[in-house]
Amino acid sequence: MGTVGKALDLLDLFTHQRPSAGLSEIARLAGLNKATCHRLLTEMESRGLVEQTGAAREYRLGPAVLRLASLREAAVPTREAAMPVLRALAEATGETAHMSHLVAGRLQTLAFAYSARHGMKVMMEDADFLPFHATASGMAVLAFLPGPAQQDALSAPLPRLTAATETAPEVLSARLPAIRANGYSETASTFETDVHGIAVPLFDARAACVGALAVATPVPRMTVDLRARILAEVTGAGARITLLWGGRLPPELANLWRAAA
Repeated sequence: MGTVGKALDLLDLFTHQRPSAGLSEIARLAGLNKATCHRLLTEMESRGLVEQTGAAREYRLGPAVLRLASLREAAVPTREAAMPVLRALAEATGETAHMSHLVAGRLQTLAFAYSARHGMKVMMEDADFLPFHATASGMAVLAFLPGPAQQDALSAPLPRLTAATETAPEVLSARLPAIRANGYSETASTFETDVHGIAVPLFDARAACVGALAVATPVPRMTVDLRARILAEVTGAGARITLLWGGRLPPELANLWRAAA
């Protein structure tokens, strides 16, 4: 991996749970020696991508990240264009709606919306990465990726996150044709215990899968009627977001979703 790749990988170490970290911790997490890590961080600090804060001089994301995010959203209004649809989906289903985007081979939460209908709801955090093998969103995306990309995703370490998480690549791979044929993915308690997810893929102008739209429901609240309502709403919303992104659905999927609406 080149120097630029190593530096950018350091940015991925910052999360909601770890908004800042010291040099030693970053070096350990990145698998780099401290001298190399310090050189990369110093270079990024000079460009505003990271900054040091507090008495411990820990590193956190810098203000240049805000500028890049703003420029990207202005040029390609991915999140803001979809937010009205996402909010409408949450209200129509009474559940948590969330959207993810494929970024450099990983699935990242882009936005979410809550319904005010229930006090108990599935909570989300933006900018988190979703594991392909353990989420409805991940499996929905995998099913519509080219074969080599599927193999790459399933050859990575697949941690068991709950008692229901499937980690055998051959089993997961065998599920993908059915997801593609049905036009949606469904999981229960595979990422978080007692969370039921239903997800559909999202597409770009080449009809290539670039993300997923999902509804997450507490398992005890899922019923046959609610499931049917979610399927009808999420497929319609998926079609609208794909259109807003300037994308197009594969013809066979468009037919499936029209039948589900």
